[in-house]
Amino acid sequence: MYVDLGNALAEAATPGVPEDALERLDDRVADAHDRIARGMDTEEFGYAALNLPETADADAVREAVEPFADSDVLLNVGIGGSALGAATLVDALDSELDAYFLDNVDPEHVTRLLESVDLENVAVNVVSRSGTTAETIANFLVVREAMDDAGVDWTERTFVTTGPEGNLRELAAEHDLPALDVPEGVPGRFSALSTVGLPAAALAGHDVDEILAGAREGMESLSSSLYDCPAYAYGATAYALDVRGAGVNAMMPYAESLETFAEWFAQLWAESLGKDGLGQTPARALGATDQHSQLQLYRAGPRDKMVTLVGVDEREDRAIPETDLAGIDYLAGGSLGELLDAEFAATEASLAASGVPNVRVQLDAVDERSLGRLLYDMEAACVLAGELYDVETFTQPAVEWGKEAARGLLRGEEALDEKTELVVE
Repeated sequence: MYVDLGNALAEAATPGVPEDALERLDDRVADAHDRIARGMDTEEFGYAALNLPETADADAVREAVEPFADSDVLLNVGIGGSALGAATLVDALDSELDAYFLDNVDPEHVTRLLESVDLENVAVNVVSRSGTTAETIANFLVVREAMDDAGVDWTERTFVTTGPEGNLRELAAEHDLPALDVPEGVPGRFSALSTVGLPAAALAGHDVDEILAGAREGMESLSSSLYDCPAYAYGATAYALDVRGAGVNAMMPYAESLETFAEWFAQLWAESLGKDGLGQTPARALGATDQHSQLQLYRAGPRDKMVTLVGVDEREDRAIPETDLAGIDYLAGGSLGELLDAEFAATEASLAASGVPNVRVQLDAVDERSLGRLLYDMEAACVLAGELYDVETFTQPAVEWGKEAARGLLRGEEALDEKTELVVE
């Protein structure tokens, strides 16, 4: 993975980062890296996520999904980090498996989905560390009922990913369901490269070892200088732009298959860094689609944004047919890939010409290895940014407050006072 910071420097952008400021920031990056390395060495909560390229058990993942190899459909029942990592992997990599992610409790959507799939050929993966996540358990109960109604033995089509105890662990023991362990010390949004995210990729026929190999490349690139580490270069630059006024980070991949990645990034960035009045607001975009819907704002709107452009070197291409239609002779002999690359270059140039800070992240391809590297590097970038902000990167008290408030309303209790303190496990 390659990261180009040129269009985020002060000589090119407003706001921008002066080169001497980036050099001074590198001293703080060195201190932050020491802290990160200590956390990794001791498997400290949160920091343990950066060890997953070496600690994730690929054999356990393959063993858990093997009984479901005949499945045509995957229903991943989870929410947030229990769904977005898996969805990113499956959506990015071409697969014959139809994968659906029940990460919302919209009754009409759930009903339509269950009516549209062949429940006899479905594999259901229920993902919840606690086994008490309201949305996940509610959706699973609905799925289980639908399978019963269809005459399908849900115990033959279900496996769980959960913590060492709780409802799902007990359910797995009672019905002899395959069960994967959620990794210790790894928050959900950092769990894509673990037993949480990898089973969907494995079931879809993708090479889990290659995904982890790409992540391992990112792990091996961690160093005490942002100039030697693409992940730290990205995290430090995003932080430096934010404190200079670029409080929005628009993630804009130029590959349809990476659209879900932008959603995954939004959770990672928002939930990890949005603390104490700090943190960038992630925005999701897709090139070239959003050149026609958002670029006007990025280029001519408030100077409060950075744009992250994700490009891909190698992809399958398709020729554009010849035509005699007037005014489009420039397309003659070209391809869709060439057009997309031209759109990327034009957007990058357009942003640079108007002084909008933008960073280019370049991938070799959208394949297992590159995707593993991309996910790992963005996680490492996020952890580094958290150190620079001096926030508690791995907690989410505001999210926990909302969950408890929802439970109280369902029980008929009064809403929590906004100042109520919650204990976060």
